[in-house]
Amino acid sequence: MWDWATQPFATVITTFVFGVYITSKAFGDKDQLSINYGWAMAGVGVIIALLAPVLGQGSDRSGRRMRNLLITTMLLAVISASLYLVAPDPGYFWLGVALLGVGNVVAEIANVNYYAAIDQVSTPDNVGRVSGLGWGMGYLGGIIIMLLIVALFGTDLGPDEIRISMILCGVWTVAFSIPIFLFIRDRKPRPKVSRVGPLGSYRELFRSIQDLWRTSRQTLYFLIASAIFRDGLAGVFTFGAILAGGTFGFTFGEVVIFGVVANIVAGISTAVFGILDDRFGPKRVIMASLIAMILAGFAIYLMHAQGKTVFWVLGLVLTMFVGPAQAASRSFLARLVPAGQSGEVFGLYATTGRAISFLSSTAWAVSISVAVWRTGLDKESAQYAGILGIVLVLLLGLLVLIPIRDPKPADAAAAAE
Repeated sequence: MWDWATQPFATVITTFVFGVYITSKAFGDKDQLSINYGWAMAGVGVIIALLAPVLGQGSDRSGRRMRNLLITTMLLAVISASLYLVAPDPGYFWLGVALLGVGNVVAEIANVNYYAAIDQVSTPDNVGRVSGLGWGMGYLGGIIIMLLIVALFGTDLGPDEIRISMILCGVWTVAFSIPIFLFIRDRKPRPKVSRVGPLGSYRELFRSIQDLWRTSRQTLYFLIASAIFRDGLAGVFTFGAILAGGTFGFTFGEVVIFGVVANIVAGISTAVFGILDDRFGPKRVIMASLIAMILAGFAIYLMHAQGKTVFWVLGLVLTMFVGPAQAASRSFLARLVPAGQSGEVFGLYATTGRAISFLSSTAWAVSISVAVWRTGLDKESAQYAGILGIVLVLLLGLLVLIPIRDPKPADAAAAAE
């Protein structure tokens, strides 16, 4: 339910609605807005990279993950609703960016607590199923609220409709997260430990990394591999809509329809693959998903001139495997985490992901630039080559993942104790 409750921030606010609104001409020159927005989000990434492992460590120390999750979830709801205040005027641009940036930080910190609490609602035998179901519910929740917004306001949203939809997102998050906090409690309080300041937390963090290197080196290797392929997965959604509109000529309405269908497909496939995760192991699910996406992405590159049908078919293949890879990545790490270090390690999971979050966007831009240089086409006409950059990031993540051992049931049981 938590994935369902908080998905509006990712789907409606960050991706489809508010992120587009805040960089629209209502706030000034679109090119300059995009640059300012990009720098602001880069700063947000740095903040998350610095805070996530230390706050996760604090969550481990206090043993109050559900309380911390409650606080961050309610903050996320308030920030979502507060975006209503961002009127379509250049003077409100930095307010909107600031609220969105703080929301991203809060959402990522909430994710750290949520991921670390997965052992409270799962066992080593069903963690893959639970993780897959959570991701699937998130996708479906995002689509339901998108359909609700379209039903209320249509596909051509004006500034007022966009601002009202922000309040709807905040209310949605509160309403659907309440059952979680009513029925799920922290298992047992941790023994009281002395409080540690920020510098002490970082010293302890580096000691923990050294301990992981000595005692659970596979965990560190997986953090690196997953950071790479997760950035590729993010790139699929980040640039998918751009590719659909720019290369394949989708209208805005067609992009919305594709987004709805894609998220439904992703939600169902993620839940189904969660069952396969428990049966065959998360590594096989991740590898199969990455291979399928690499092949589909390369096929899109080769067949880009064949029309919209190509993207409808192969684009849905891509989205079909994004969720399973994300969910299996979470369950893989949950099986590897040493006992008592869930918050800290999932904090590192967030940090490593943010540390190389430039890979997909850089690979996308470089691939297009190389295509322009080699073919003489303009950037718009050569946009199709950007998919090769995403494919290369996914391939790199796959290659780094291959030597890592799939966690055995015994490993998962030990981590859960």
